[in-house]
Parts: sequence; C-alpha cells; structure tokens
Amino acid sequence: MTLTDPVSPDLRRHLRALKLGQLLATLPDRLTLARQEKLPHADFLELVLSDEVTRRENGSAARRARAAGLDPQMRLDTWDTTAAVRYDQQLWNELTTLRFTEAAHGALILGPVGTGKTHLATALGHIAVRRRLTVHMTRADHMFKRLKAARLDNTTEAEHRRLAAVNLLILDDFALQPLDETATSDFYELTVARHRKNTTIVTSNRTPDEWLPLMNDQLLAQSAADRLASACHELIVEGDSYRKRQRPARPAT
Repeated sequence: MTLTDPVSPDLRRHLRALKLGQLLATLPDRLTLARQEKLPHADFLELVLSDEVTRRENGSAARRARAAGLDPQMRLDTWDTTAAVRYDQQLWNELTTLRFTEAAHGALILGPVGTGKTHLATALGHIAVRRRLTVHMTRADHMFKRLKAARLDNTTEAEHRRLAAVNLLILDDFALQPLDETATSDFYELTVARHRKNTTIVTSNRTPDEWLPLMNDQLLAQSAADRLASACHELIVEGDSYRKRQRPARPAT
C-alpha cells in the first residue's frame, strides 16, 4: 500500500511540539531514501537529525553574518573564478584557512578600484563566522564617523573597547579619503589596542606608504601604519574591474 503522505498528522504534531517542524520539508524524501537503501533505524535517525543540525548551523551563521555587517552574496563560493583579476593564489588559499588569525596576524588586500577586494575580505569574514569567531565589518569612513559621534555622548572609550575586542575586524576602503586629526588618532589607538592581540583585515586601493600623506599627524600615522603592516599578509589584487561582470544583462530585443 502506498501512502500519499508518508508523514502522519501525529508525527507532524510531535515534530512541531519539539520545535523540529522544519524537518517536514525534507522528511518525505528522507523516508523514501531510507526505504530504498533499507537504512537501519539508527542510521535513518542520524540522517534526519544531521539535516536539522545543518539547517540550524546555517541559520545561526546567517544571523551572525548579518550582525557582523557581511554581505550575504560575497562568499567564497560566489566568487567568479573566471574574472580577469590576478593575485597570489597560494597566499589566498592560506588566508582562507584562517590560520593567520591564530597568531593574531592580519591581511591587507590591496589593489585598484573594482577588482573584488571587498568580496575577498567579506568571504574571509563568512569563513570566520562559521568558525564561531566574532566578526565586525565596516567601511573605514563609517567607523571613523561613528567614533567621532561617540564623543558627543561620552561613549568613545566603550566603542574603542568593542572594536578592540572583536576577533576579526574588517575595514573596507581604508584611506579612500583623508583622515582628519580625530580619525588619525582613532586609527592609531585602535591599531595599538589590536596589535598582536586580534586580527584586522584592511582593503584599500592605496599602499600603506600612500596612507601617510592622507593622515593629519604623521608621527601617529607612521606608528599605526607600521604596526599594522608588520603584522599583516599582503595580497595584491590586479586586473580589470570585477564589477563589470556584475552588470545587468542587456535586455533581449
């Protein structure tokens, strides 16, 4: 006798009572597989519970990625490997292991505008989230504006502590524009607080030497840039604009 619905109303009710209702989406297929493969009961139970563990881990990772400020579309598996950009593939493979975070080293991802630096940095952030590291990604100018605003309500120290404590801080588009006295000081304080303690990834279309003229205090700038660069791997990305491949397709005529 073939059942039109292999999941009985009682089973549905029990799963929902145990907050396992999401299993209902895959359970019929798993039941079919179990019959076809003649799976022992213990193996079938392990299979369906593994589905639930994976679903919950994916959901948790997605929530933590959103909280970290990571673009959900900029992952390792969504990188276009046919893009006309060049970088040290061996170094990139090493960075994706995140072994560099264990020593609180960092990474500078440098190159012209549009070559995919943000995507690569974000992809590392998603890997870190999966590893249960605390992650925060922000555009550098947004961070400096937030720190400047924090001075108005005397929360600057608390904001600095929060940024210093995160396992992986990703600063995107650093030194895209000049840093005033306050931003230069904040950059110095943050770099000193995180140096050899937590990992920082910076994307920029300028090299560390080119950052210095853009900062208000050259002594603080040189000290901060030297600390940061001395603890970072440097990935240079070159080539055509990666964004050209993301243009909408021309409508058919």
